[in-house]
Parts: sequence; structure tokens; C-alpha cells
Amino acid sequence: MHGWTLHDWRAAYANGAQPRDLLRALLASLPENDSSWISLIDEAALDAQLARLDERLAGRAPSVLPLYGVPFAAKDNIDVMGLTTTAGCPAFAYAPSRDATLIQRLSDAGAIVVGKTNLDQFATGLNGTRTPYGVPVNTFDPAYVSGGSSSGSATVVARGLVPFSLGTDTAGSGRVPAGLNNIVGLKPTRGALSGRGVVPACRTLDCVSIFATSMEDAAEVYAIAAGFDAEDGLSRAAPMPVLAARLPERPRLGIPDAPEFFGDALAADAFRQALAALEASGAQLVPLDFAILEQVSALLYDGPWVAERYAAIRQFAESHPDAIDPVVREVIFKARQFSAADAFDGVYRLADLKRQADALLGSVDALVVPTAPTHYTIAAMQAEPILLNSRLGTYTNYVNLLDWSAVSVPASLRPDGLPFGITLIGGTWREGALAHYAARFHAGTGLPRGATGLPLPATDTQSAFEQARLAAEEARATIRVAVVGAHLRGMPLNHELTSRDARFVEETTTAAHYRLFALANTTPPKPGLLRVAPAETGAPIVVELWDVPGTAFGGFVAGVPAPLGIGTLTLADGRQVKGFICEPADLPAATDVTAFGGWRAYITDRAARATAAAAAPGAPKPL
Repeated sequence: MHGWTLHDWRAAYANGAQPRDLLRALLASLPENDSSWISLIDEAALDAQLARLDERLAGRAPSVLPLYGVPFAAKDNIDVMGLTTTAGCPAFAYAPSRDATLIQRLSDAGAIVVGKTNLDQFATGLNGTRTPYGVPVNTFDPAYVSGGSSSGSATVVARGLVPFSLGTDTAGSGRVPAGLNNIVGLKPTRGALSGRGVVPACRTLDCVSIFATSMEDAAEVYAIAAGFDAEDGLSRAAPMPVLAARLPERPRLGIPDAPEFFGDALAADAFRQALAALEASGAQLVPLDFAILEQVSALLYDGPWVAERYAAIRQFAESHPDAIDPVVREVIFKARQFSAADAFDGVYRLADLKRQADALLGSVDALVVPTAPTHYTIAAMQAEPILLNSRLGTYTNYVNLLDWSAVSVPASLRPDGLPFGITLIGGTWREGALAHYAARFHAGTGLPRGATGLPLPATDTQSAFEQARLAAEEARATIRVAVVGAHLRGMPLNHELTSRDARFVEETTTAAHYRLFALANTTPPKPGLLRVAPAETGAPIVVELWDVPGTAFGGFVAGVPAPLGIGTLTLADGRQVKGFICEPADLPAATDVTAFGGWRAYITDRAARATAAAAAPGAPKPL
């Protein structure tokens, strides 16, 4: 199963294999003391995920879940409930109470997270050596760096341990390790993939990224995971179907007129060969002056954006400075030299530079650059950690600052056996068009999948991307659900809807034959909605309608505790929708609150009464 693609995992299940058997075998096959991992699930955690997988199926065929039983890994700055989040710093570690939104979405699609991967501490670095958990080495030569900060996520995919993984990208962390390990890295538009539950580096710039051995697999994961998240203030909804976009058949591709390889002749030759292949396929190469992009890059570490890294962990950094890697500390604590005025100056400077950079990008269909200008040994990187790390970001640092999209794709294996990758860069929401073109280029290279030695699958790129788009649309097919109590907007359990990409539709009322009860001994407080017979007195009860993705509906329903359940409600206008109902047996101990007309009004009244009681003369005063 090592080296399997999404198609291979699906084929195994279609032929009768069971997730429990395959995934237990996978976990047993993972080498001990592997520095690519920080934590792995145990058999109990696997069984718990498989139980939830069965609940999501709810008796349906496994094919309804596009990622049914597919294992994946997450960078250890992304929250996975049941696994500690360390961000590469043991003293910072905490146990998250919820999955990150993306983990929830992938789980709702059937995927199984098997572990958390190593990283440059606090996602500060592009080389993979700034970690106390051991250095994840390059998968083609262990003397060389794997790239970072998403080092572990890239190396477990390159070795075929999982078919895809999640990284993060602020300055190139989702691209550099892809280029150095012969895999693809998809860095989407900022906000396309939710950042809720992700430890930020620079929150306004951060992107969750996707690693896979093929661009088709990465695009499918993107299609399933992307989408607006109301709980993430920086989340964005795509203005069009991203995966439907295409570059022209014979695109104009901007290339640096004076590319820098820092003396690496093999990298220079590899880039020339990649450009020749692009030209042979019909692309027109347009040399451009990249000086404006270099000025943008300078803002990231030499300007006030470094202060955003400090802001992300300020409380921890001030109380535990010695727990931070010395190089990471040097980078982050540089923030102390910048003022709020400097930050605004940086914003203004970036706005001016972006106007010019957008004009440069607008003169072509996309840019093509080396993913990384060279390879460095671990020894060299540790001897010169700031300078050499900076060089690795030569062609990546400016992309997120400019709100552009990018994909890194393998191009060749150099004569010394090390991989070389190129990156296609486009504007906002152009990741689908870039990925489609990159997939065609990748198919023509004849390269193996990562470091597995297995051939790339023979794929019809057009069909693969169309299937990914359709799978995403199917995954987002929704079931309308009426919620009446703790799942209302602003209520304690509303996150169970928003984290599943459910969308608020409207507030309305039920038909007039329902009664509402406050259930006894529930935390948080929950109501029970009961339909009464025509001869009994009922009333319209306020409800909210939410559209829940079909793949998430089973997981949502599985979390509904007795005596509650999901049934069919009749609305005031005669529509019938799925919604919360209650078993009558528990209602004798409940309080009838129908007169309030809805749960929110009851909770507001109860809070007001509690406040008044606390303020009454003779009431006990809080200590």
C-alpha cells in the first residue's frame, strides 16, 4: 500500500478490502523513530475514527464518501482532536478540544488521519532543521535538507506512507519541500482553505497547503476541503468554480530574465531543460524583470511582517523564551524593533508594490520559476542557518504577500540524483488553472512518484480534474436541517454546523402544532421539540434552516444525544425539512417553554432572571 494514490485506495476497497485491515497494516509498517512524525494514532484512535466513518456512511455504499478509508497526515500546527498540537515546540504543546475545520471536512469525506508531522518550529523556516524532534532528511539523499517548514508532511508523501498530507505555507513552506522531494505542492489562494484550528505563523498570509505525488490527487483534496468557513475571519468564498479554470493551450509564461541559482550549475541546467520542455509543448516564454518581486520579498523578514510572527505566539514567547529554538527566536524576536507606525508603513509600501507586481503578472498568463534555487546539506544549513534558509525562499517569499496562488511540480532528477521542481504562479483563485497545466507537464516528465520508484499513474488529466470537481460538488450536496436550540447562531453548539461547512439559509417558524420544552440536566442547555395532536394546543416555534453537506450529515446526526433525534418537521408555510425532535418519554421532567415562541427568547429571559436574582438584596455575593 506504500505509494498508493487515491485511485489505488479506492480500487482496494472496491475489491473488498476493509479499512480496518489496511490501516492497521499501514500503521504497523511505519518505521520506528521516524523523524518525519511527531505523533501517530494508536489502534484505539484508529478504531474510534473507523466507528465515526461507519456512522457517516449511515448504511450507504462507501463510494458516497470520496475519501472513504484514505489515510493522510497533518502538519503538527493543525489541530487533530486526540493528538497533541506542538507546533514543533514541546513546551507549547496542548490538547485541542476540536478538530481544525479542514480535518473535520476531510473526515466527513471519509479520510482517516494517521498522524501529525514534523516541522520547522512555529512554521518559521524553509529547511526542516529547526525542530527538537529530529531532522526529517531529504528522501533522495539523507545528507541534504528536506525543505520546510512542512518537512514531515512532504517526506511522508514522498516515501509513499500516505497519499496526501496537509502543510502550511507562509513564505514557501508548502512549495520548497515539494520541490526538494519530487512531489507536488498546491498552495491555494489565501483563505481558500480554512485556517481555524491552525497555529498561525503570519495569520494574514498563512495558507494551508496540500502535498501529493500527483497534481490530480492534490486537486481532488483541494476540491473537497476548500470552502468558506464562518468561524475563520480570514476565510473567503471562491467567486467561481476554481477547478474549472484553464490556462490557454499555448500560454505566455513569464520567466525571470536573470535567474539566481547561487552557483548551482545543475539547478541552472535543470531549469533550462524544464523551460525547453514547456516551450516544446507550445508555451511562449517571456523574460521579465523580477526586481519588483524581490522588493516585496524583502518586506517579509526585513519588514514589519516579522512582527506578525511574534504576535502569533507573543504570550508564550514572553514567558518561555528559552523554550524556543535559538534560530527561530532570533527571527521572531526581531519583531521588537518594529513599531505600529512601521506596520502601517509596511502596509502602504506593499500596496504600492502590489499594484506594480499585479501589472507584471497581468502581462502574461502565469509565471514559471524554480521552486528552490539549489539544494543544501544539513551540515551547511546548520552552519549558516539564516542566509541559506533565505536563499531557499528566493522564488517563494513574495507570493502570499501579493495574494497570489502557486503550484510546485516535479521537473526532473538531476545528474546527482537530487530532484528539481518548478513552480507556476498565478493571481488570486488561479490555483485550478495552474494545477491543470502543471498536471499535463508532470505527466510528460516520466518521473517516478516521489521517492517510491513507482511510475506516475497514466491519467487523463482533463477527466481527472472534472471528476475532482464533480466529487466536490457531490460532497457539497446538502440536506436542509431545522435547528431549534443549542445549534442556533451564537449558541454553544453552532460550531457543529459551521465546522462541517453548513450554510445558514433563513430564520422561520414551524407550523402551529409544536410545543417546546427545556430538557432537564443537559449541558449546554437543550430544548426538546414535540409535535402535538391536532386537538392539543401548539404554537409556531422559531427555527433556523441550515444546509448541511451530504457527506457531513451522518457525522452530524451521530453526535445528537438521546432523547433528541432527527425527524421531519413541518414549517409554517407547509414545507417539510429534517429537524430536531424529542422522544416524549423524557418530557415529564422538562419545563414547557412554548410561550416564549423559541429557544433564544427563553435563554434570554432565563439569563435576565438570573442577573436580577443575583442583584436582589440579600442575594449571596460572589467571592
